Amino acid sequence: MAKNIVIVYHSGFGHTAKLAEYIALGVSQVAEVDGYLLSVDNIDWDILASADVIVMGCPTYMGSASAPFKAFMDASSKAWSEQLWQGKLAAGFTNSGGLSGDKLAVLQQIQLFAMQHGMLWVGMPLQPTGTTPEDLNRMGSYMGLMAQSDSAPVDVTPPIGDLRTAEWFGEYVARTALRWL
Repeated sequence: MAKNIVIVYHSGFGHTAKLAEYIALGVSQVAEVDGYLLSVDNIDWDILASADVIVMGCPTYMGSASAPFKAFMDASSKAWSEQLWQGKLAAGFTNSGGLSGDKLAVLQQIQLFAMQHGMLWVGMPLQPTGTTPEDLNRMGSYMGLMAQSDSAPVDVTPPIGDLRTAEWFGEYVARTALRWL
């Protein structure tokens, strides 16, 4: 039976949605796993309830998760009270304009949210390969995926290294799901 991975995200300008698409591309590389993209603008609580894994992401705005993503978190209180996500795997990703942008704070916020739901966190054990825009995990993140987008159209940013890292992360999460679920 195929495992279901739902990538739920908010994207203010399209850059975070692009990362979500590359995560889904990585998920698609693994047989017996199905990936679904779900924007917080169109939440389907039944899809989340049936997911084996929920990968959550949003932009980092002012050192915190974006307001629409926080609204999604608050709206999950029914799922929390019924422990509908307990035992599911969870992972996170974020994107900001700055190289730091306080992305770690957002990953910690998403991780704490997952823990409150009784979920099991999947980090990103990819060693950084360098610091240029072509390098994998150039942000050196282990808690989840971090990416950086310039103030430019979504067709030119985030850079290829961050997109390839997102694809690697999606495949890693999918392989972890097969191993643990």
